[in-house]
Parts: sequence; structure tokens; C-alpha cells
Amino acid sequence: MNRAWNATALRRHGLLALFAVCLLALGGCATAPPRNSEDICQVFNQYPEWYDDAHDAQQHWGTPVNVLMAFVRRESGFRQKARPDRPWFLFIPLPRKSSAYGYAQVQDPVWRAYRKATGGHFKSRTDMDDALDFVGWYTDRIHRQLGISKWDPEHLYIAYHEGIGGYRSGHWRHDRHLLQTAAEVARRAREYGAQLKQCEKHLRCRHWYRLCH
Repeated sequence: MNRAWNATALRRHGLLALFAVCLLALGGCATAPPRNSEDICQVFNQYPEWYDDAHDAQQHWGTPVNVLMAFVRRESGFRQKARPDRPWFLFIPLPRKSSAYGYAQVQDPVWRAYRKATGGHFKSRTDMDDALDFVGWYTDRIHRQLGISKWDPEHLYIAYHEGIGGYRSGHWRHDRHLLQTAAEVARRAREYGAQLKQCEKHLRCRHWYRLCH
């Protein structure tokens, strides 16, 4: 009896140890940024599941794929675990100026609001699917509360960066750097949109259940 119990316990502990090792291995395998982030077709060819994630977010929230991807490109450079730089005083690391994290550089308070609103308690800022869904959700809020078109990446990005209250305050009109950044995001979105016209049919037709025209 004791021998059988010991064998069962050993198997159980062995399975738990194996599970822990798998989790550690997965956690250490971060997705590398695309080799060429200038071309959205090459990005999606390298990571075809990202197209599916962006397409799903567009279907759900209405923000175009090219706009979603331009935001992520600007916010993190497609780096999975991106964070703001940590300032240093001599050799002492100081706290980061922001809690922004992940593909979409989402700060802790708004991420909590997103998870509460969508019921996604297991969502992660380092998962592209969740990051794109967040951008879709937040730009939808911007559209509903500020009236900014989801096809206007320049002003969408300003509101994304400043927050809805910050956009309403109008202080961004005097922030030259932010205005230049928003214009760059808009340019990137236009380029991605033009590129996507050349490859989207191929991307959509990878799945047999999608109708391709």
C-alpha cells in the first residue's frame, strides 16, 4: 500500500515538475520582432497568425488592420516585452516613468479597465492577439467619446497617447513632438494600407473556411 502510494506521489511530483519546466521554457521564448517591419506583407508572412489577430480585432471593434498594426509598430517596434527605459542616477536604477508594457505599451490602470470591461482576466500585454484587441477596444472608446473616425490614425493616436481626458484638454496642440509622432503613425498606416492591398487576399485565403473574392 505504501509502495503504491509512494509511486503515485512520485509520478504526480514528476508531472508537476515537468509542467513547471514547460512554463519556464515557454516564458523564455519571446517572439522576435519581424525582420522587416517596414512592409506589413512581410510582417504577416513571417507571423501569419498576427494577420488573423488583427483581422479579428477589426471585425470586433471596427478599427482597420493597417491602423492597428501602425499603432503597435510605433508603440513597441513589435517587441513583445517592451517597457519604457529605466533612468539611472550614477549606478543606481530608478523607477520607470510609466507602467506601459507589452506590444501596445498599455499602462496598468487602463489595462485593468480593459480586462474588466471585456471579462478577459487571463489576457496578456505580451500576447499579440490581446494587444491588438486592446487597441481596437480603446480606439472604439475614443471614437464613441470623442467622435474621431477609426480611419483617422493621426488623431486616434493622439488620443491613444494622451488619453481621452488629455485629448479633450487640448494641450496636445502645443506638443510638437507628439504632433510629429502622430503624423508619422498616420503615414505608416497609409503605407501599411497600400501594401496590404497587395497581399491581403493571399492572407485571407490561407483558411479554407473564408470566402475569397
